[in-house]
Amino acid sequence: MATKKKAAKKAAKKPAKRKAAPKKAAKKAKPKAKAKRKPNAAFMKPLTPSAALAAVVGNKPLARTEAVKRIWAHIKKNKLQDSKNRRMVNTDAALKPIFEGRGQVSMFDVAKALSKHMS
Repeated sequence: MATKKKAAKKAAKKPAKRKAAPKKAAKKAKPKAKAKRKPNAAFMKPLTPSAALAAVVGNKPLARTEAVKRIWAHIKKNKLQDSKNRRMVNTDAALKPIFEGRGQVSMFDVAKALSKHMS
């Protein structure tokens, strides 16, 4: 019985629940203008291509990004992408020395193989 009395006293002490007040509308923040990303200077540094790479992209010093663009232009121009698996590139006589004599390479290996031919 003592527990019933204690429970009744606790219930009497608790304040009645209030209804929540309506929330005020939040102020809309103005969108901040995004700062343009600066390209990494290492990618933009002109590098001299090797003789094998120069046959495809030219012998003037150029940035790695530009060299990759020119390799892809050569691939598209000569229709070297595999027709069934578009992620693979079939190499021709000009590209074989760059890709260590392999007949077919993944598109993800293009930039990796290129780094060995630029200094």
